[in-house]
Amino acid sequence: MYKYMELLNELEGMIAGSMKEGDKIPSIRTLSERYVCSKSTVIRALSELERTHLIYASAKSGYYVLGRAAKTERRSRTIDLAHSAPDPEIFPYLDFQQCLNKAIDTYRNDLFLYGTPRGLPSLIREMQRHLAGYQVFAEPERIFITSGAQQALTLLAGMPFPGGAETVLVEQPTYPLFIAYLEAHRIPAVGIRRDADGIDLDELERIFRGGRIKFFYTIPRFHNPLGSSYTRRQKERIVQLAARYGVYLVEDDYMADLEQDAKSDPLYAYDREERTIYLKSYSKILFPGLRVGAAVLPRELSESFGRYKQLLDIDSSMLSQAALELYLKSGMFDRHREKIRARYSRRSELLGAAICQAREEYPDVFTGPPPSPGGIHTHLLPRTAAALPAVVERLGRRCIRAESAAAHYLDGFPAEEMLKLNVSGVREEDIPGGVAAVAEELARAVRRLLPSAPAQTPD
Repeated sequence: MYKYMELLNELEGMIAGSMKEGDKIPSIRTLSERYVCSKSTVIRALSELERTHLIYASAKSGYYVLGRAAKTERRSRTIDLAHSAPDPEIFPYLDFQQCLNKAIDTYRNDLFLYGTPRGLPSLIREMQRHLAGYQVFAEPERIFITSGAQQALTLLAGMPFPGGAETVLVEQPTYPLFIAYLEAHRIPAVGIRRDADGIDLDELERIFRGGRIKFFYTIPRFHNPLGSSYTRRQKERIVQLAARYGVYLVEDDYMADLEQDAKSDPLYAYDREERTIYLKSYSKILFPGLRVGAAVLPRELSESFGRYKQLLDIDSSMLSQAALELYLKSGMFDRHREKIRARYSRRSELLGAAICQAREEYPDVFTGPPPSPGGIHTHLLPRTAAALPAVVERLGRRCIRAESAAAHYLDGFPAEEMLKLNVSGVREEDIPGGVAAVAEELARAVRRLLPSAPAQTPD
């Protein structure tokens, strides 16, 4: 990442933290010495902050913080613990707008033509380099640009696979829109239970051995809605079983950018038999409306995938592809990733601390793990499942949005009643209070349903 982008992240964090409107930014010389960089680098970073209206320059005086308070006051008072959309205040509006404008200028002729089912060739080359940073190494002919991970899943579920197997295996719970697609199109699907500790690998082997499984769809890290990740041993074992029984793995690595453990690799990195289909999307780290993702296919599936994709939409949005290519190539994405990783890491810590505090205050009311380091969601399991509807309703009256994970299960699969907690769009100062309110309402509901419960809450 460019030095001035690192400096930008530091300055933006400083402005978003302790500084208020009208505070003076340290001088160019001071910043140059503090961050061991040239004055021209500092000037470039300050100019960028001025362009994004975070600071303003005063002649012969310096730079000052501009208008943070007004922006904060415009945010909704609702605490949304249910949805996983990225925080709009972190979105790099002006950076991405610049890439869009440049894309229009650079690819002005290509934008009036249909592209290729595989995607914009220059983006595929850049994506090859980009994916290598996740330990995903693939030749360009195996990389397809898709309209998000959802389109890739749709294509994979509908196209034939070698061997003729038709049944899709999914973790339970899992991504609800994929479940909805499988059920709406009557695609044979079975589930395997997953909890905070993972899945039963012996059960996975039993299903692989006798289930005629087409592919196993899995979210190895920062699972939605559990929030947990597989260990290295679990990943290695899953890949080994897939190779032994000829099952494909579809790995949805949608939150890879929040990973803090440099040694944590995707399933794809352990696969030597080309049984893993790797999916990467950008909806949770950039914005959902971008609708651009990448799929890395085994050679055996590439031709069929490309043919089905061409029948579905010819090509993903050329403008979005071109803008993403420039955003990746310029280093802007690396800067944004560092910023959002730092922000979400702080929210993850606050969420974990709030859950621990709630457990101490209301023992024996619920269980549930803190989020994985850097993750921004987890789940709570109430002592009695019957408590959830009343809890969700009462929280809504308190302007706190919460929901159960019922939609994350296949119809007919024994669902575990759990309450989802997601803080991607929640202000840091609202996280402790929001979790405390959830715990209070859980305790109240449990006490009413189980009068012997030790929860102590005010009526």
